[in-house]
Amino acid sequence: MRTLMKMNPRDNVAVALRPLSGGEHLDAEGTDVSSLSDVPQGHKIATAYIPAGGIVMKYGAPIGYAAEDIPIGGWIHTHNIKTTLAGEEDYQYEPELHPVDYPNRGLTFDGYRRKNGKVGIRNDLFLVPTVGCVNGVAELMVAEFKAIHPDLGPFDNVTVLKHPYGCSQLGDDHRMTRSILMDAVNHPNAGGVLVFGLGCENNIVAEFKQMLGDFDESRVKFLVAQEVGDEVEAGLELLEELHQAAIGDKREPVPLSELNVGLKCGGSDGFSGITANPLLGAFSDFLIGQGGSTILTEVPEMFGAEKMLMARAENEEVFENIVWLINDFKQYFLSHGETVYENPSPGNKAGGISTLEDKSLGCTQKAGTSAVVDVLKYGEKLRKKGLSLLQAPGNDLVASSALAASDCQLVLFTTGRGTPFGSFVPTVKVATNNELFAKKGHWMDFNAGPLLEKPMEEILESFITYIIEVASGRKTRNEENQVRELAIFKTGVTL
Repeated sequence: MRTLMKMNPRDNVAVALRPLSGGEHLDAEGTDVSSLSDVPQGHKIATAYIPAGGIVMKYGAPIGYAAEDIPIGGWIHTHNIKTTLAGEEDYQYEPELHPVDYPNRGLTFDGYRRKNGKVGIRNDLFLVPTVGCVNGVAELMVAEFKAIHPDLGPFDNVTVLKHPYGCSQLGDDHRMTRSILMDAVNHPNAGGVLVFGLGCENNIVAEFKQMLGDFDESRVKFLVAQEVGDEVEAGLELLEELHQAAIGDKREPVPLSELNVGLKCGGSDGFSGITANPLLGAFSDFLIGQGGSTILTEVPEMFGAEKMLMARAENEEVFENIVWLINDFKQYFLSHGETVYENPSPGNKAGGISTLEDKSLGCTQKAGTSAVVDVLKYGEKLRKKGLSLLQAPGNDLVASSALAASDCQLVLFTTGRGTPFGSFVPTVKVATNNELFAKKGHWMDFNAGPLLEKPMEEILESFITYIIEVASGRKTRNEENQVRELAIFKTGVTL
C-alpha cells in the first residue's frame, strides 16, 4: 500500500496513509521525500519547500498559508499553517462544469408509495410534540403502545421527535421550529403521525394543523393534553387508529429517481477527503444519473470551497442564491462577534485537518461533480431533481435533522472519528478508515477504508447495492441501536 498520497498534481503536500517516523525515505507520487519528524496518520507532509507566507496546496486548491518556512519533508499542521479566510467576499459568476455522467441503469428499490405520490423507505410512526413540555408523556404513550404491539405491527420504527422548543420563542426562531416539525409530519417515511401539544404553548396545535396544508387525515392525528382527562389513554386510542390505518401498507418496486439522499460528514479526519467523502460524491453523481436527488448542507464547512460550488451553479440565478447562502451564514457569525473560521474542531485537528479550507475542500467532495440546481432555505423541502444546497450549520445533529426535514429519506454520514448519532431517518455511517470500522462496527454501516487499495468503481458498486438494501428495509446501525433524534436550529430570543 502507498505510504503517501497527493490529491492533485498541483499540491505541495501529501497525506500520510500510516504513521510516519522521523528519517523515513518516502515516495510521494514520484517525488522523493524524507520525513523530518514523526507524522501522525492522516496528517500532511511537505513535498516541496514552502516559504513563510507561501500558499499551501491540497486538492489542487489553497488550504492556507505557511506561518513559517516549511522544508521538504516537514510536518504541516496547525503549528505552521494558518487560514486565509476572513469575512464576506464579492464573487463573480464564472461557470466551470465537468460532470461525471452515469447512465441510467433502471434500478429500483422497494418503498412505500404515499397517497400524495411521495415515496418513503420506512413506514415509521412519529409522535411529534409541538412543545418540549410533553416529551415525557409522549414517551409513556410509546412504552404502552409497544407493550400492546411488541412487533410494532405495520411500522418499522416508533419515534418521539423530542425537542425543547415550541414555546417562549419569537419571530424567525418560532417559525423555524414550527417549520421543521411540520416537515417531519409531512415526511414520506411517516406511515402515521400523532401531533401532540400541551395547550398553552405559542406553537398552538390548531394553528399548526391549519398550516400543514393538505394531509392524509387517516395518517395524521392531533391531541392537546390540557383538553382531555387522561392524555396517555387518549393518545393510545389515536395511536391505535393510526395502527389500523397502516395495516395494509406494503412495499412496492420504485425507481431510484424517487430517492432523495442527504450528504453529511462529522468527526472528520485526514482520510475523509480521500475515501468516504469522494465515495459519497461518486454516489451523488450516480444517483443524479438515475434521476434522483442529493442535498449538501453544512454551510460553514463550505467556506474556502464555495467558489468551486459557485462555478457549478446551473445558471446565474442559482449562483446568486449560493452567494447569498455563503454570505448570509458569514454574517450570522459576524453578528455574534465570532470569526468565520472558528473551525475545525479538536477532533478534526487530531485527525489531520489543519484549517477550515482543508476541512471544506474535503467536505465538499461529497457533492461529486454535478451541477447545483437549487438552494434551499432552512426548513424548505426539496423542489428539483439533482444536487441542491441547504442552509444549515455544521452541527451534526442540527444539519442531519435539516436534511431529513427537507424530504431526504436517508442521510449518508461520513466520519473518521465515529459517532453513534442517528437522525429520525435512516442514517448510514460511512467510516473513512479500516481502523474505525473494526473498532466501532456497532456504530458504522459501511467501510470506505478499502479505497486506499481498491478502485472507486469496485467500492461504489458495493455501496450502491448496500444503499438499495437500506432503502428497501435493511436497518441501519442507528435504527438497530434505537438512536433516532431530532435537533432544531436555535436562534433568537427565548422569553
